[in-house]
Amino acid sequence: MDIPNFPECDHAIVKSLFEYSDYDLVQRLKQHPDEGKYFTALFCRYSPVVYTLIRHSARSTVQSEYLFALTWRHILYELSGLDLPSEPPEDFSLQAWLVNLTAACINQAALPDVEEIHYNLQEASPPLWCYVPQALERLQPLHRLVIVMAQTFRWSNTRIAAYLQAEGQRISPKSVTVLLTDAQKSLNAALPSDIQAIYFGDTDTAAEESLAGELADLLDVSNLELDQPNLAPEA
Repeated sequence: MDIPNFPECDHAIVKSLFEYSDYDLVQRLKQHPDEGKYFTALFCRYSPVVYTLIRHSARSTVQSEYLFALTWRHILYELSGLDLPSEPPEDFSLQAWLVNLTAACINQAALPDVEEIHYNLQEASPPLWCYVPQALERLQPLHRLVIVMAQTFRWSNTRIAAYLQAEGQRISPKSVTVLLTDAQKSLNAALPSDIQAIYFGDTDTAAEESLAGELADLLDVSNLELDQPNLAPEA
């Protein structure tokens, strides 16, 4: 069985953290939730173990890669609430904890059929797949909605305008272009800067263009609904 190669593991930002202990990485992840490099470093350290366990669960490649990403999303959530001892034990390691958490995900996951899975491991590495939806959640509802409609569902400006007009928004197809530009800038600002640098390069323009082109691969569309949007601005 071949373990996937993840290019982010060779990025200078991630490599600079290789000497950090598991304890230090988790501690800094908890202290700096607006930074993604610590989680990415843990991903690079333990992705072979997690991937091997999941592939041996005898699922199809598509389902196992989707479960691999879902498992790392769950790991990120659990890490944020993980209790650490005040002083790091000499033998502190996340490996046993990660093995148990991965086994629980394997046993409990109710995966969709292959044809319903839109995730592609080659296009969206799990750390990026985790942080982009978090950035979307920080946007005002209207920005979040138009980004999903345009970049995930590939709706035209005319269709987006018609949908928003039906929901009581006074907007023309031409105005949708401006709205999308503003929404994309907001998404770029909400995404951790180190995640942008690791995955898209060191410029804001590069990040915006990459997100615009790849967002369809970065979202789990099975969880997105457009029937009853809340378009009221957030306070």
